Amino acid sequence: MITKERVKEILSKFTEKNILVVGDLILDKYLWGEVERISPEAPVPIVDVKKETVNLGGACNVAWNLSSLDIKTTIAGVVGKDENAKILKNLLKEKNINTILIEDENRPTTEKTRVIAVSQQLLRIDKESKEKLREEVREKLIKKLKEQAQNFDAVVISDYGKGVISRDIIKVFLEENIPVFVDPKPSHFEYYKDITIMTPNRKEAYGLIKAEKETPLEEVGKTIMEKLNLKNLLITLGAEGMALFTENKITRIPAKAKKVFDVTGAGDTVISVLTACKVSGATWEESAILANYAGSYVVGEIGTVAINRATLISLVL
Repeated sequence: MITKERVKEILSKFTEKNILVVGDLILDKYLWGEVERISPEAPVPIVDVKKETVNLGGACNVAWNLSSLDIKTTIAGVVGKDENAKILKNLLKEKNINTILIEDENRPTTEKTRVIAVSQQLLRIDKESKEKLREEVREKLIKKLKEQAQNFDAVVISDYGKGVISRDIIKVFLEENIPVFVDPKPSHFEYYKDITIMTPNRKEAYGLIKAEKETPLEEVGKTIMEKLNLKNLLITLGAEGMALFTENKITRIPAKAKKVFDVTGAGDTVISVLTACKVSGATWEESAILANYAGSYVVGEIGTVAINRATLISLVL
């Protein structure tokens, strides 16, 4: 357990911290509407769109959560030379997020459009490139990261598998002894050796080592840690909460969600709060408990949302 007094003590240090997010920048678009009939052309609902909104997604959502917690936040990544890049830059500026962005005219800014009606997501449309960065673009990004790495208390690697993250990028921070927190992509398993901690969900954890679904969670966690030389691992388990693996201990943290409307961005919130708390003096267990509260909160909202310090304090019993 953790007291409100201890939470306030940890959160009071957030304003002193400077965290970098590196990863796949995504523009989330939402079409909000109503469904009253089925299409005569195919057995699909007709959505009468009432409004359209845009929001920060992917690595941008991680940065938004950190900024909402009053942490000095910078995001680094690649965007296209297109209208979505302009929208994304404006949104980041509105949220007081600093940027280290490389423009690549050969790839689009990643866009995910969600169609929502009757408080449910009906459809998602993706516009993106999953190709690895061209060498010249990757080198530009690495050069900028090397120039600024020592300015940060920690880096969050937000890997959505859109081609931005590579082992070379992670090595920039390992070589500078900057704590590296990773939200992983199973296909990039080899990238994550020697990092500080990663936060896969259950499916991702099993996918990282291609484990059979019957394999005990404890075995999966220990295998990941051994193969990647990790001292810490946090596996999120949805309705079952979380499992925190440290060098000699496994701690189960029960879920706090009372309702689940949309899991969009929950992993982003978890790694944001986990990182912010750990660099602010919390133990791993305290950090995971607060990340669990935060994750349980955002799944009760529709779409990507960011949590702030006041809300996080209010969630603690």
